[in-house]
Amino acid sequence: MTGLDAFVGEREVASAGDMEALGRDLGAALGAGDLVVLTGPLGAGKTTLTRGIAEALGVRGRVQSPTFVIARTHPSLGDGPALVHVDAYRLGTDGELDDLDIDFAHSVVIAEWAAPFAAAVADHWWEVEIDRGWSGTGVDNACGTAGHHVADMEDAAPRLVTITRRSRS
Repeated sequence: MTGLDAFVGEREVASAGDMEALGRDLGAALGAGDLVVLTGPLGAGKTTLTRGIAEALGVRGRVQSPTFVIARTHPSLGDGPALVHVDAYRLGTDGELDDLDIDFAHSVVIAEWAAPFAAAVADHWWEVEIDRGWSGTGVDNACGTAGHHVADMEDAAPRLVTITRRSRS
């Protein structure tokens, strides 16, 4: 595992640009063999964060959500590791993640929705939780607030990003 220890903890991320910048900072600290598990609701910024990571790693290809292909590999444009971007949402078991035949040892793997499966493929990993709409926006769908204006407020709200080091034990 490489150096994300400096990033452990919580931080507020104010915009999509800031989320991508955080991704660049994280990507500069990641290396082959690192697994980063991203969790958060739809639209939280998981793919935006991954775009920044990809930029820092210097990999080929446009980063977009791998929802329909499940896993997308972005080869390095230099001598660094490839980036494998996984969307584990439709996977039913940890065996299905292992069946994707990902080269975990020689790649940086960013896996969305993979928290239940990480221990099956790695001894240690980083978990990045992104919470949106948490910071005093007044968005509360449980109280009946709905409509496009609520979605706009929620999209513009800062994100709370929590980075944790996890292990199998």
